Amino acid sequence: MINISVIICTYNRSNSLADTLCCLAKQSYNIQSWELIVVDNNSDDNTKEIVGQYSRKLPNLTYKFESQQGLSYARNLGINSAHGDIIVFTDDDVLPDDDWLEKILFNMNQYQCDACGGYIAPKWEVSPPPWLTEIFYGFLAIKTESNGPRKLAIKDELPFGANMAFHRSIFFKYGLFDTQKGRKGNVLAGGEDGDMFERIILANCSVYYFPDIKVIHKVEASRIKKNYFRRWRFQSSKNIAMTFTFEGSRRVFGVPLYLITQMVRAIIKSSIYLITMPQDIAFRQEMIVWHFWGLIVGILTST
Repeated sequence: MINISVIICTYNRSNSLADTLCCLAKQSYNIQSWELIVVDNNSDDNTKEIVGQYSRKLPNLTYKFESQQGLSYARNLGINSAHGDIIVFTDDDVLPDDDWLEKILFNMNQYQCDACGGYIAPKWEVSPPPWLTEIFYGFLAIKTESNGPRKLAIKDELPFGANMAFHRSIFFKYGLFDTQKGRKGNVLAGGEDGDMFERIILANCSVYYFPDIKVIHKVEASRIKKNYFRRWRFQSSKNIAMTFTFEGSRRVFGVPLYLITQMVRAIIKSSIYLITMPQDIAFRQEMIVWHFWGLIVGILTST
């Protein structure tokens, strides 16, 4: 009987995916009680071949192909293919602990929660620069908080896709991941995870954070550069704006005037911080500028 379905959505990361599959092959949880579904989101590398190689070590492994580009499309295919009562998500650049699945099942049963997330430690390909302090960990899906177990509210930092789990019934009651949100190929948009957690919390479902459910998230050298953060913030905010209705009748080319005003203020503040504040605080303020710019471009694109 399948208790847990693990879903990994992958796009052109076959070598990294192999590391993740190697970790999953070492899980202490009975291999006959869980299944692994790898959803290939239109990769053009040797992903299918790598999955085939690991099918000997992981007889519970199933390969699926999703031609529609987008992480949410791939996750939804995984959900619709799953048989387990608990559906667990991780990524193709993540290394779960050997007792990962055991801890998920134990904690979700112990606290009778509808969904949960866990601890995500970084594995840096190169040492991070001085400005990259913990205030930026959320952008990299890193979560090293030790406070828990604890129930999460909307105002809290919600779990990341690298380490999250749901009761399968949640998706039938409240819907699948929003395909208008989330990463699509090389476009670094996000928001689909938070959207799902917000939906179910507002429906009075319980979401917990468990610090003993642990994975390691590989952080490539290309992802610790400022241009990566700028691109992530801009593309994510642009994606938000294209799926959100903004209030306000006073507009310039369809953009609410208050957004333009807020962006101007953010630019001025960022210029001041560049001179007066530490590197991390100054760059965090610059990210706010990229957020407003992404919102404005998203509105202009959708009008």
